[in-house]
Amino acid sequence: MPLRTALLQSSGQPGDVAANLKILDEAAARAAATGAGLLVTSEMFLTGYAIGEDIPELAEPADGPSARTVADIAVRHGLAVVYAYPERDGEHVYNAVQLIGPDGTRLANYRKTHLFGCFEQEWFTPGEQAVVQAELDGLRLGLMICYDVEFPENVRSHALAGTDLLLVPTAQMHPFQFVADSVVPVRAFENQMYIAYVNRTGPEGEFEFVGLSTLAGPDGTARARAGRGEELVVGDADPDFLAASRENNPYLRDRRPGLYTSLV
Repeated sequence: MPLRTALLQSSGQPGDVAANLKILDEAAARAAATGAGLLVTSEMFLTGYAIGEDIPELAEPADGPSARTVADIAVRHGLAVVYAYPERDGEHVYNAVQLIGPDGTRLANYRKTHLFGCFEQEWFTPGEQAVVQAELDGLRLGLMICYDVEFPENVRSHALAGTDLLLVPTAQMHPFQFVADSVVPVRAFENQMYIAYVNRTGPEGEFEFVGLSTLAGPDGTARARAGRGEELVVGDADPDFLAASRENNPYLRDRRPGLYTSLV
């Protein structure tokens, strides 16, 4: 049975966690009304992205108060929620994303492994685990954040680990919109998976986020695509279509790993 997936393209209200949790709650209600079983936010949705020195102050543990609020949202609306946030672990702060199941269980937490630019490198510690997965409704979900998806080896690692639907909260900015337009659908095709790429939108600090969130299918087409503004878009990740696509597409079967050892 397809997993209806809702993509919340929103920048929320930077610096206001309570307001963003309210936006998430309202979006979860709308997503559930469409029959969605999964809702995915943009990168750093909980706090805002371009908040600089406020990041350490607003960072929370993976099991912190916001995680408990998101769990309540998931249970009340009967769907899984993927939300992105700054995670505090001791003295370290990570650019992170967490998957909460429809029963409120914390299913997976991922820390961004490839930090983009001086801004992220100043405020975050890079994660060290490339492949983080969880099972939901018969699909194997993988977690990743923004810049991570632009590394072919990174996504291929998920493909080899059996990821069916790769969830990628992002803060994709001008002038790199070609990533949303072209790179993400190609990644889905060459790795035979669905990719939910969920962006921020509009100006924020020194950045201009481009929207264009997409659910890309294993055939390289956009099954759902947002515009440039605040939007909730919905598409289906169909395991039957995925199985048929994998049967017909030889990329993963025709690999010759012995020729690629220089990559590592």
